[in-house]
Amino acid sequence: MPKVKITRKKFLEDSQGRTFSDVFNETDEPFDAVLQFFDCPDRQRRMEESELHHDRSPLAGVVRELESLPEVNQFLSGVHFQRSMRFRQAIGVLVRMIMEARGWEKTGRKGSLGVRSPRKSRTPRHNTGGLAFWFIRAERYRKTDGMPFLSVKDRCEQFENSVDSQNLSMEA
Repeated sequence: MPKVKITRKKFLEDSQGRTFSDVFNETDEPFDAVLQFFDCPDRQRRMEESELHHDRSPLAGVVRELESLPEVNQFLSGVHFQRSMRFRQAIGVLVRMIMEARGWEKTGRKGSLGVRSPRKSRTPRHNTGGLAFWFIRAERYRKTDGMPFLSVKDRCEQFENSVDSQNLSMEA
């Protein structure tokens, strides 16, 4: 699948994206670096593979690399909680736009990316465990034309139903 390019203009034209214009207007927020980061076919492929093959949110496929960008890490390590939260939410909108353009839809569920550290004043909120250091959870997606693989939960249900059916036919 060809890569999806989300520009500042396209992001701000999105009904949800436009509510994050403050993220663009802050000169010290590195959203241009984030746009450039996600403008990569390999990363977009890994985002899809994260859902398809690892049963994790698309952001899980690239979050460590994203958090390692110096400008992203520097911004998120600041103590301004509200601005940091808005920045992370804007990244979630960007991920949604890319996934929808690639034929995916939101499930309405979130997947875990980390375990928050105990709250301490004067320190930025970060994680003590999990996959990501700064992100707690991220939206899950499914292909609009159907998933090629069943989830473990669905497979388990299917398996248990077939075992129950076999047991009933043996008893008869």
